[in-house]
Amino acid sequence: MHDRHVLSVLVENKPGVLSRVSGMFARRGYNIHSLAVGPTETDAISRLTVVVGAEAVQLEQITKQLNKLVNVLKIQELEQGDTVERELLLLKVGADSATRSQVIELADVFRAKIVDVDHDSITIEAAGSPDKLEAMVELVSPYGIREMVRSGTIALGRGARSITDGSKLRMQRVV
Repeated sequence: MHDRHVLSVLVENKPGVLSRVSGMFARRGYNIHSLAVGPTETDAISRLTVVVGAEAVQLEQITKQLNKLVNVLKIQELEQGDTVERELLLLKVGADSATRSQVIELADVFRAKIVDVDHDSITIEAAGSPDKLEAMVELVSPYGIREMVRSGTIALGRGARSITDGSKLRMQRVV
């Protein structure tokens, strides 16, 4: 059984960086469970949140290989319990006139929004921890999941501690 690890990776915001990072995982045979990329508070830097299933030795190898990539500025493993994790889920569920109210009640329990209603389906938008979204998917699955998409995990460390430590990273490697 592989452990689940969340890596926060700061990279230069340049074309081809995501391709190089994902290519490194592919070449080494590591599976990415989730990958989310977006801008940071600094225009020149993007943050990749990568969720991998790996044993400790593999995780060390992944980190070393990522550090070798020129455009990678900093890597931090976000420890479970010390991390705020969120994901976005869009879920199209079968719901006719007989089951619609039940599906809506389930969405309400998870503080999800109904974003589209059709005569035989409902589309739900939910945000939360990956565990919360898994629980929701499990509970609505008896109604028939027609389509589903998840954004992938995004995460930040809890409290005042920051991967950037509140300062601007210089465009040189920080290891």
